[in-house]
Amino acid sequence: MADTKDDRRVAVIGLGRFGGSLAIELTRLGCEVLGIDVNPKRVQRFADELTHAAVADSTDSEALVQLDVPAFGRAVVGIGSDIEASILTTSLLSEFGVQHIWAKAVSRQHGRILERVGAQRVVLPEYDMGERVAHLVTGRILDYIEFEDDYALVKTTPPAEALGRQLGETRLRKRYGVTVVGIKRPGAGFTYATPDSVVQDGDVVVVAGRRDDVERFAEIV
Repeated sequence: MADTKDDRRVAVIGLGRFGGSLAIELTRLGCEVLGIDVNPKRVQRFADELTHAAVADSTDSEALVQLDVPAFGRAVVGIGSDIEASILTTSLLSEFGVQHIWAKAVSRQHGRILERVGAQRVVLPEYDMGERVAHLVTGRILDYIEFEDDYALVKTTPPAEALGRQLGETRLRKRYGVTVVGIKRPGAGFTYATPDSVVQDGDVVVVAGRRDDVERFAEIV
């Protein structure tokens, strides 16, 4: 049976500093975001900024079912202060069959446990900040670095229109305002891109430009 879960719907559980900034960024990126926290004040703070916000105990499977969390294709567990709740919530999401589970860890040991109970990717805040992770959760962007003045560098898969053609012929810079600066072929290292470079199916490209431009480019199929 085909998976009918909508990957543009993301449940963010735990609306602290990390989860809150992540939830807002995902909303800005066009995702339908359900924010969940046990703290009513936190939920109230984000109620007007997220698609949905609810007060609930995420270790209570019935509460998550009532909020339709099992129907979500992606979920982020942003609970950091209560390690037991973080682990139990991640385990429940895995039991529900949520395909893409991201979880915040406060230590590497905590992260290893989260992976064992079902998290596909563990985020350590000292390495991954909320806004950067939001871009990775949404799909085609494989890595994202934002600099000053809304300038960003992303690693992503190339759109179909760029395949099998020299980059100079695609006119990607003129059409989308981005520059392909590097190409990685499977089994090989990154090489600098030139106007004569040809992008093939399966390649990964590094693209630079304004944040809005590179985000839009990464959504082209």
